[in-house]
Amino acid sequence: MIYKEFQDLKLSALGMGAMRLPVVDGNDSKIDEAAVKEMVAYAMEQGVNYYDTAWGYHDGNSELAMGRVLKEYPRDSFYLATKFPGYDLANMDKVEEIFEKQLEKCQVEYFDFYLFHNVCEMNIDAYLDESHGIYAYLMKQKEKGRIRHLGFSAHGSYEVMKRFLDKYGKSMEFCQIQLNYLDWSFQDAKAKVELLKKYNIPVWVMEPLRGGRLAALTEEEEAGLKAMRPEEGIPAWAFRFLQSIPEVTVVLSGMSNMEQLKDNIHTFQEEKPLSEEEMKNLLTMAEKMVQKIVLPCTACHYCVSHCPQELDIPTLLALYNEHCFTKGGFIAPMALSSYPEDKLPSACIGCRSCEEVCPQQIKVSEAMADFAEKLNM
Repeated sequence: MIYKEFQDLKLSALGMGAMRLPVVDGNDSKIDEAAVKEMVAYAMEQGVNYYDTAWGYHDGNSELAMGRVLKEYPRDSFYLATKFPGYDLANMDKVEEIFEKQLEKCQVEYFDFYLFHNVCEMNIDAYLDESHGIYAYLMKQKEKGRIRHLGFSAHGSYEVMKRFLDKYGKSMEFCQIQLNYLDWSFQDAKAKVELLKKYNIPVWVMEPLRGGRLAALTEEEEAGLKAMRPEEGIPAWAFRFLQSIPEVTVVLSGMSNMEQLKDNIHTFQEEKPLSEEEMKNLLTMAEKMVQKIVLPCTACHYCVSHCPQELDIPTLLALYNEHCFTKGGFIAPMALSSYPEDKLPSACIGCRSCEEVCPQQIKVSEAMADFAEKLNM
């Protein structure tokens, strides 16, 4: 197992995420704890020492399952991470209640790593509102040693992350972002890595395989990768990409079975960063994957000045592209939940004024109508 230095710790470069644990009969709330126990035993044996869970994973049962399984190991043999569930605004005034319950569920006296969960457009104002007492309470728990290291995860935009860092950046020790070779450009993850670098905050990675999308490529895409490294497995390319980014410390993978776990652990037995040519070819392939589906908006903003509804069309199209590529998901609905009704895709009146000035000749009105239908907003 590769290990990365973080302050005075040595963390396994591969961490076990507990969001996609094996379940019984396809029921996400019913975790197959026997299978989890077996997987954790193998992970421990192979040197994985970082385990990541959260309040809402598996309908609230992930923390319980991981708590019971990890209880069988010496407390100093693993690092446990969980998060404050700010993705639900109803939780904002319950930080103490939730934190105490999390300690109980996980059967520990402290968390090695604790995060503000999912900083995004929907909750950034609430997270920055000190009246909720979230930051103050978590810092107090850190002083007491009940939180060893404090950080945050983010699915929000660069601008949202910047707002959070401008206020709390000096206290953040790590940040977890969605990072993979597809989102390097598609979600501007490269800029987010650079932003964190300015604050000297190391990167934790979530969605390295983009929900499995990068483990199941087309025959043409696979052939292109095999031509460069015949011996390398397809999922391994996503991890080799991350091994090529110096700012990355821990890569979290939500492994659902023993086969995935063994395959990923095998990959992390050694570092094999990409060459300059391999990196170029991989990112070119990723760009082509995106172009097959998404609309070619360049965010020139010509459309905005001609929209009688004053819609932020480039941002809406970016969210539409994400939603179409992912075939659903939570990112677009989450971001749009912070929008007033008159700025949603459904507010488009189909006048086509924007289309008359669009250099890319995008049929914006059709995209907005399709987006509104997909979202049911």
